[in-house]
Parts: sequence; C-alpha cells; structure tokens
Amino acid sequence: MFRAFRNEVEAALADALSAMDLPTDDLGVEEPPEDVPATLASNVAFRLASEVGAPPPKIAADIAAEISVEGYDYLDHVDTGGPYVNFHTTEQYLADTLAAAGDDEYGRLPDKDESVVVEHTSANPTGPVHVGRARNPILGDAVANVIDFAGYDVERHYYVNDAGRQMAVFTWAYETFDEADLDSEPERDRIEYDLVRYYRKGNRVLEEGDPEEVEAAEAEISEILQGIEEGDEETYARVETVVDQVLSGMKECLGRLPAEFDEFVKETRFMFDGSTQEVASRLKDSEYAVLEEEAWQLELEDWDIEKKLVFLRSDGTSLYTTRDLAHHEWKFENFDRAVTVLGEDHKLQAEQLKAALEILGNDVGQLDHAIYSYVNLPEGKMSTRAGTGVDLDDLLDEAVDRARDEVESRLDSRIRDDELDEDDIERIAHQVGIGAVRYDIVSKQPTKAITFEWDQALDFEAQSAPYVQYVHARCCGILDEASQAGVEPTDVDPAVLSTEAEEDLLRTIARFPAVVETAAEDLEPHTVATYTREFAEAFNTFYRECSVLNADDEETQRARLALVDASRHTIANALSILGVEAPDSM
Repeated sequence: MFRAFRNEVEAALADALSAMDLPTDDLGVEEPPEDVPATLASNVAFRLASEVGAPPPKIAADIAAEISVEGYDYLDHVDTGGPYVNFHTTEQYLADTLAAAGDDEYGRLPDKDESVVVEHTSANPTGPVHVGRARNPILGDAVANVIDFAGYDVERHYYVNDAGRQMAVFTWAYETFDEADLDSEPERDRIEYDLVRYYRKGNRVLEEGDPEEVEAAEAEISEILQGIEEGDEETYARVETVVDQVLSGMKECLGRLPAEFDEFVKETRFMFDGSTQEVASRLKDSEYAVLEEEAWQLELEDWDIEKKLVFLRSDGTSLYTTRDLAHHEWKFENFDRAVTVLGEDHKLQAEQLKAALEILGNDVGQLDHAIYSYVNLPEGKMSTRAGTGVDLDDLLDEAVDRARDEVESRLDSRIRDDELDEDDIERIAHQVGIGAVRYDIVSKQPTKAITFEWDQALDFEAQSAPYVQYVHARCCGILDEASQAGVEPTDVDPAVLSTEAEEDLLRTIARFPAVVETAAEDLEPHTVATYTREFAEAFNTFYRECSVLNADDEETQRARLALVDASRHTIANALSILGVEAPDSM
C-alpha cells in the first residue's frame, strides 16, 4: 500500500507543480521525521525558493492549496509543517494493508521478467571457510534473497578458481606427501580439514625447503599450470580431484548458514572452450593494449585507474582476470544483469574488470558490485588453532552452544505454556544461534568493518536476531492460543483498529514492500534488518497496549488477531530475506 500511496503522492504533487508552472523533475518526496504525523512529506519548497523568490513555508502552503486529492484511493488530505508539504492517508490505506498482509507471500513484488545472476563467496577451494570471509556468503545470500523477493528471476553462482597457482600448489602437495609427512591431525572429520594439511605442508616446503627441492617443486607446479592452460585432460583430472573434494566440504560448511548455490561455475570452463584466448586476442587488438616486460597489459588511465591490468603473462598464459572477463561475457549473454559480492580487497580488480569489459564492447550497465569490509573477532573471545585462525565452523558451533545456554536459562521464565523437549531446545538453539550470526553480520552497512560481539548478537532484549525472532514466536503463540479457543481472524472490520499503537503497527506493515524494493535496487539488505528492528518495536508497543485474546469485544478481538497474523507474515518474510529462521516458539 505504501508504494501505491507514494505513486499517488508523486502524481498529485507533479500535477500541482505543473499547474503552477514549476518544474517537476525533483519532487523531494520522503518519509517525514517521527514527530510529524504524516505518511509522506515533500521538501520541494526548499528547492524552489530561489526560483520563486519566496520563503519555503509560503511556497509549501501555496503548493498544498493547489493539490487535489480527488480520484485517489489512499491520498486523504494535505497540510504543511513549515517548509514541508505533508501527505496523509485514507482509512482504506490501513484496511487494504491489513488484507494484503494476510497473505503468506506478503511483501513479494510482482515478477519483473528480468534475470539476475548473483555471484558470491567464490572462496578459493584451498581449505575450510575462514570466519573473516563469512560476510561474503551471508551478505551474498541476503542480496540474492532480496532481489528474488523484489520479483526478479535469480540464480546464485559460486565461481570456482580451479586454474590458479594455489590449486597447482595444492595438487602438487596432495600428490607428493603422505599422511606420515603431515604435522597434525585434521581439526574436524570433514574432507577439507583433512586435505588442507597437504596444502599447508606444501607451502611450508616452498617457503622453507632446500633450494633444490623447491626448484623441483616449482617445475612440477609450472607443469601443472601449463597443462591446465593447454587444456590437457589428464592434468585437469588431477587438479579436479583436489578441487572437488575440498569444495564438497566447503559446501557442507556453507550449508549450515545456509548459503546454497544453483551452480558452481569453474574458471577452467572458459579456458577449455577457447573464450579466454578469444578475449585476450580482442584485448591485444585494442588501443589500450601495451606490451611491457614481455607481458600484455591494458592502460586504464581513461577510467582513472593508474595500475595497468596484465591479461597475458610473458609465457602467453592467461590470468584469473582474463578468465573472469570471459566468465562475465558469458553472464551477459545468459542473464539480463550480473551482481557480484566482493571483499574490499578486490575493489581495484573490480574496477579494472569493469573497464576491460567496456573495452571489449560490453554494456557494463549490466554489472553491479556489492563491496563489503571484513568481519573481525574481539581478541580472546574465541580460541584459535595455531596457524589456522578461526574457521566459520568454529563460529557457528559456538553460536549454537551459547544460544542453547541462553534458551535453557530462560525456560522457567517463559510466558507461553507449551512444553519444550530436548529436540525443541536443540532446534531453537540452531535457529537462534545461527540466526544471530547472520543477522549481526548482515545488519551492518557493508562498507563498514565490523567486530562480532557475542553479547550483542545473542541479546534477547536488545535489537538483535533473538529480539526480532521473538516477535514471530509471540505471534505464533497468540494465534495458537486463539485457535485452541476457537477464535479465528474472520469477518474483520479494520475500522476498529483505531488506537495509536494499532495504526502505527499497520503503517509499519504497509512499508514492507517498499523496503524490499529499495533494498533490492541499492543491493543493501541491511535496510531490511533495520526495518525488522523498527517493526519489532512497533509490534511490542502494540502487544503491551492492546490485549488480543482479552479484548473488550469479539469484533476488536478478531481485528487484532488479524493484525497479529499480518505481523507474523511480515516479520517471517523479512527474516527470510536476511536468511534468518523465524521460530514458532522460543
């Protein structure tokens, strides 16, 4: 309803400005401050002050007087507050919001008939997922979710680096060393924890080994790299033996978040089909190509990028970026839009990639990047294993353990009288613990570095995942109790929802589809998290002030029950976008 109301406001305001022979290119429509009792406001009077030659409050009053509300479903009346033109809704606005939010899919926008591929995580398959990189799958999954909810046809891709030096080193080490050569036991009983020991052993030998041993190893590594470059099937099979095993374990870890993918796209695909060499050939023919130190490079000063982009080494082999250019052209051929979620350390590479794609003649308007900073852990809060840092599995295990302790400590103070057995407690611990990790990470503005704090993430009283999840559990509890009493939200008269708390909650519910729309456009799912906190505050105020099951009359009881049902759908869908489960009981 909010989106429809905003459209009506913009149309009415534009008509008024046109009638006054004033420009309509910037309407300045925005949500007003909390102390202004309007749903939307316009600051257009500020912009027009110099053109009209009058003070903004006078201009605002003249515009308000010119606006007609005739023929609109949701625009009731207009007034001013100083320099602002304020727009107010009809009763139908709230009634239609209540009806719309009774749908399980509330907030999902109509199909756009546009395909989007979201590439995220894409960590090199060299071992367990590190907690410092956890923001990529969490943010990437939420970006994909919100784009999907906004009506786009979304595919989630993981781009697998199976052709770089790291994988050649891993393959050499895996084939060279035996279990007896390794220095430690696997940290977990999962394949990537087992095999990463070979990778670490190989790197230690390359860094500290006898020069002759290192020289021989480097020759084998170069042979593997050259074999992949030439499309040698035997070499490819050797590398993929390592890649596929490690990747299978990483998938299990990411599945715990969960972060799941429609396709794992390997970079060797674009070497073996000839597209990488074809891209390199086109780049060599461009006016920006230079041969320096026997390597082919692109000069990108026209894009304000000082560092040249190397796309062919002196030995004629391609680089990761060369293959990624072919990968992106494949994306452009198969999807209307491509979104990539990247850490801040890849920002320069992303800019170089975009410039090179433009040189190749692509429409780079199809490409968007979501850049994020990394996650840190406070010193001393989690144990680390020597030389390995903290893995994502460690973080998730501790999150579940801490959540379980918190849930058990609250059993005696629960208001709801349903009995929780051990399976229930374990289920809730996973929902709350992993939800706390996801929510805490995705709720922050992506470009800001964050330090994960347990006390904040698992605070049931503060603005954290459990605080928001509890709203859903409370809604479910109310609806279950009502159902047991034979009360259903039918034959509802929305007009009886007239208290300030009820109307504020309905107005908050009405905003949800617009929040989805904006978050998808800006690739900023943290705005959905901000909305869930605002929603939780509005719902808790309603819960405190408006009894549902003990309402004064049946009509009010049914209407409030319908409002609880609408709230349940809204918060469940908002949490699903963030990848956070909505528990039925806590």
